[in-house]
Amino acid sequence: MSLNIVVLAKQVPDTHNVGADAMNADGTVNRAALPTVFNPEDLKALEMALRVKDSIKGAKVTVVTMGPPRAAEIIKDALSRGADDGFVLSDARFAGADTLATSYAISQAVKQLGQVDLIFGGRQAIDGDTAQVGPQVAEKLEIPQITYAEELMAIDNKSITIRRRLERGTEVVKAAMPVLVTVTSAGEDCRFPNAHRLIRQAKDEIRMINADSINADMDRLGLKGSPTKVKKIENVVLAHKESVVLEPTEAALNELSATLIKEHIL
Repeated sequence: MSLNIVVLAKQVPDTHNVGADAMNADGTVNRAALPTVFNPEDLKALEMALRVKDSIKGAKVTVVTMGPPRAAEIIKDALSRGADDGFVLSDARFAGADTLATSYAISQAVKQLGQVDLIFGGRQAIDGDTAQVGPQVAEKLEIPQITYAEELMAIDNKSITIRRRLERGTEVVKAAMPVLVTVTSAGEDCRFPNAHRLIRQAKDEIRMINADSINADMDRLGLKGSPTKVKKIENVVLAHKESVVLEPTEAALNELSATLIKEHIL
């Protein structure tokens, strides 16, 4: 028995380069005006998926993303790192989707793939930081989920064991397949692209999947299916204003603690 693995990936704006033209008048992100990168935690998820592929003979990794045609760049990147297949959900009817509409479109696309044993995705994307899409996809597919995954502990044809991060420590969770796993930035760095694969993929056409191909309810896609609206985007820069130099004494530390408590910082 082989495993069918899906990796949910996203091409995101480089949040280090947010300018005045980063937002459209309708409250959507002007992605054409921003340089893009492979979402960092999705790369961690890809590496975890590839480690499963390394462990299970015949396992296949398919990468799914949603975005404009240029999002094919991250599919090619994933293929050069070891993924077997991938496609882009790209259609004007997907535009402006919030997490609810995005997860619906992705879940519908995953259903078209037939039996899927494992789904990996990054915990969250750097352009929204919501951490909602992965869990929402799991809910729509009615499968279990393991969130905040840090390490792949064990894998076989029926179950997966994951070490996940909690607020005050970690726990080890074993789940039967199918299951969706979201991976944090503490996951293993993704392997580098393979030069031979990179050359082979350079001229290949990546499949573009439209809304009609996923058997979707059109009222649940894009802006029409998105109850969340973005009001504005800001590039927040933390600036140093003042500092306090403490004497290395117990009294000084006690005074600092009292101040922090008084200001409701602690």
